[in-house]
Amino acid sequence: MDWLQTLVAHWDLTLVSAVLIFAAYIDGKQLKVPNWITFPMVLTGLAYHCVANGWAGCSSSLMGIGCGLLCLLPLYSIGGMGAGDVKLMAGIGAWLGAATTWNSFLVTIVVGALMAIVMVVHSGKIQHHMTQFFHIAFEIVTIRDPNKLFVIAKERKPTMHLLPYGIPICIGSIMYFVYAVGSGLI
Repeated sequence: MDWLQTLVAHWDLTLVSAVLIFAAYIDGKQLKVPNWITFPMVLTGLAYHCVANGWAGCSSSLMGIGCGLLCLLPLYSIGGMGAGDVKLMAGIGAWLGAATTWNSFLVTIVVGALMAIVMVVHSGKIQHHMTQFFHIAFEIVTIRDPNKLFVIAKERKPTMHLLPYGIPICIGSIMYFVYAVGSGLI
């Protein structure tokens, strides 16, 4: 099977990948994944699976949405992630289900960590970022109140070099899709 046949055979992965690329581009430019991308992604995935596969499709899509939300919601709740990134993962879940969303998330974590390391090294402020990392980790362990952590993170945000997380979501997810299709997992 050539690449064009693969793209057509896995049209849902192709569609999600196209949306992820577009969202990553916008996130890279604006540090925001807008609702006009994420809400239609979630709603069309849910609607498609409800119509195409009935209650089983609806249930699968809802579980995927839940998985996508739960992957990044803890980080969002303490101010470490934007809401658009959380909704983008929910969109992946709406279209592709919980298992694919979870596996995409796992690859995304690795990609995001590697991108963060490259950004820190490139900035030349390794000691500053290491100190900030341990300070934030200490706050999480000692404060434990998501509302207080969110406020602290919001105050700190203007002084930080931010990683537009839509980019690692895009790269990590597409890497997983390519692997899964090549391995016959999807």
